[in-house]
Amino acid sequence: MAQQAGVSRARLRTPKAAAVAGVIFSILLIAIFWLLRSSLPADPMQPGTWLAGNTAPATLALNLIPFAGIAFLWFIGVLRDRLGQLEDRFFATVFFGSSLLFIGLLFVAATLVGALVVLSQFHEPHDAMSITTFRFGRAAAYILVNIYAIKMGAVFMISTSTVIIYTRIVPRWIAVTGYALALLLLIGSYGPNWSVLVLPVWVLLVSVHILLDEFRRTGEPPTSAGPADQTRP
Repeated sequence: MAQQAGVSRARLRTPKAAAVAGVIFSILLIAIFWLLRSSLPADPMQPGTWLAGNTAPATLALNLIPFAGIAFLWFIGVLRDRLGQLEDRFFATVFFGSSLLFIGLLFVAATLVGALVVLSQFHEPHDAMSITTFRFGRAAAYILVNIYAIKMGAVFMISTSTVIIYTRIVPRWIAVTGYALALLLLIGSYGPNWSVLVLPVWVLLVSVHILLDEFRRTGEPPTSAGPADQTRP
């Protein structure tokens, strides 16, 4: 039983486990932002008239966010476990803290948008009181995602790039790209609409490269001695 548990843990520590979780997270988050962008107006100060229309895409996106968070936490856990003794306290605090803050801020923003959808069922979109409430909730969700969550995502990209340099699970140019994109997100205040896609696209790049490298290594012939070398003289 102990040997079987050790084998199962070794499988969880493989880069392939992190890559699969990263691909799931990236695809879900890209789909979520696309659904929300197609439902919510770009201007956060617009009144809540969009709630009188079809809110099904926004509702679907909000229901997908918890699953994206689960995949993201799995991605983080496998990477931290792969670091092992290389992870110091400072790095662990920045890496783990930024990832949790990113997910937490994303959940809070999703809660605000979900509350707007629920309130729209009890208030008319043109009501003065409801318009003030909708504008506040929409502006708060916009700031949470486009400023604070993106900044935490940039810190996570820097931390993950450091993991890449230590473990060498992907080429260094991907880590350098992560550093550059993260600095752009950190310097900018109100990021453009495409900035929310930087983190999932970069994680997708890392994950796909890890998967391709794992499949390539699986297809390589074993490096151990062949049958001819194992025969007795």
